[in-house]
Amino acid sequence: MAGLRSDHPGSGPRQVDVVVVGAGFAGLCALHKLRNVMGLSVQVFEAGDGVGGTWFWNRYPGARCDSESFYYCYSFSDELAQEWEWTGKYPEQPEIERYLNHVADRFDLHRDIQLGTRVSAARFDESSGRWEVELEAGERVVAQYLVTAVGCLSAANVPDIAGLDSFAGEVYLTAKWPREGVDVMGKRVGLIGTGSSGIQATPRLAADAAHLSVFQRTPNFTIPARHQAFLAEDQAAIKGNYSAIFELTRQTAGGFPYLSIDRQTMDVPVEERLQVLDALWEEGGFKFLWGGFSDLLRDPAANEFVSEYIRQKIRATVNDPETAELLCPNDHPYGSKRPPIDTDYYVTFNRDNVRLVDVRSHPIEEITPTGLRTDDEVFDLDVLVLATGFDAMTGALLNIDIRGVGGLRLADAWKDGPRTLLGLQVAGFPNLFTITGPGSPSVLLNMPVAIEQHVDWIGELIDHMREHGMARVEAVEAAQDAWVEHVAEVSKDSLMGRANSWYVGANIPGKPRVVTPYAGGQPLYRERCEAIKNAGYEGFVFSA
Repeated sequence: MAGLRSDHPGSGPRQVDVVVVGAGFAGLCALHKLRNVMGLSVQVFEAGDGVGGTWFWNRYPGARCDSESFYYCYSFSDELAQEWEWTGKYPEQPEIERYLNHVADRFDLHRDIQLGTRVSAARFDESSGRWEVELEAGERVVAQYLVTAVGCLSAANVPDIAGLDSFAGEVYLTAKWPREGVDVMGKRVGLIGTGSSGIQATPRLAADAAHLSVFQRTPNFTIPARHQAFLAEDQAAIKGNYSAIFELTRQTAGGFPYLSIDRQTMDVPVEERLQVLDALWEEGGFKFLWGGFSDLLRDPAANEFVSEYIRQKIRATVNDPETAELLCPNDHPYGSKRPPIDTDYYVTFNRDNVRLVDVRSHPIEEITPTGLRTDDEVFDLDVLVLATGFDAMTGALLNIDIRGVGGLRLADAWKDGPRTLLGLQVAGFPNLFTITGPGSPSVLLNMPVAIEQHVDWIGELIDHMREHGMARVEAVEAAQDAWVEHVAEVSKDSLMGRANSWYVGANIPGKPRVVTPYAGGQPLYRERCEAIKNAGYEGFVFSA
């Protein structure tokens, strides 16, 4: 099918079939599917000056994937899977960025990606049935379909701390780390935040800094990664089994290539329980949550047993008992926040040049020109690192002024929390598709698996429209209401809502508290998606 691209001077705004916002894992996958496979004309806009999304921006020291490399990748091409060689179990940021650039080169994606270009607004024109997409520089592009591939964790959260602008030293966000790196050798460094980024950055910063002060409000459960390099025989085993590996990632609850054992924690004798946990602790990674017992995110007693197991590991690792207790989480179940994995996090607090500062008991009062002041102490600092997370799930979408039918702003439609059908479409916003949007499993899955499923589903829907002469598709409000209710219902069976986490928007002041990812697991979600498709896309309305 010939695309709608119009690039001739004087012909008005450029016209394409699809505008894709973002060139990370999701944007590259969407471009390949929609252009290379389906023959649509596609324009991708990317705010960064390189592809990679999360893996372009997050270059902080220690930035590493928390899913294993050999399945944290695309499965749509056997040739790609066979030719790319991961160096080890958990790749660091530069290796994943190289992989995504290799994908962009291999499938000739760069020619339809406009880098250094931020989308500021998008308006649905009801008369033409097309999206008018406005770029920050003022250019406009018109498209039949608008696909957002903006990522769930891409809108950086800059904390509102008094005096931040007055600091005379260097300030860095982990989420926007300078490409050239940061030299902290011999400097006094303050790190605010102990989520995944802070946990990964702490050991690396401590190794170089004269002194590192880690300002912790909420301690986090983290499991050792146990990273190791791949041997030649590891590579051969993976490549010889890739078909089965990828198939398994599409069948399991978390998108990982191992089956959850149907084993209830409290049904197992204590000694055997501990043996299972010991083995998983030594293996490391997400398998500790998903591969030992099947009820950790449902049964509070089971979760508390495992949580206390982790606390005992912390106490056994950290020499100073007071610091160890400060590092032990007691206010949320394990897994109810994104469960980080780490390399040498807890042992770092045994270093003489590292100090943990409890800002729950002694809050940060202000940033001063020379450092930071809590309610009981002054810290002199040369460098301030903000590992303060993201306005997750919705922030990047709402940073774009998206307006649907009747000029309805997405921000207004979501003022009480995000509402979608399948996390893929929003009532009142025809031909808008939100890859890994709120209301889909997204961040509770191995992300490339979630992304590929969404891209395939969007592609199949567009194929359906082309086959039937339809130009417009929109989620029906009643179907969307039913889906939102279902998302809320399945979250009640989970312990996920029991933590003040970004899963529920609790890290952003004033944000509605809603469990945004779909907690029902991948198999049930895929089943719902397929049922809707097989029923002629029940819950969606089409027009010619």
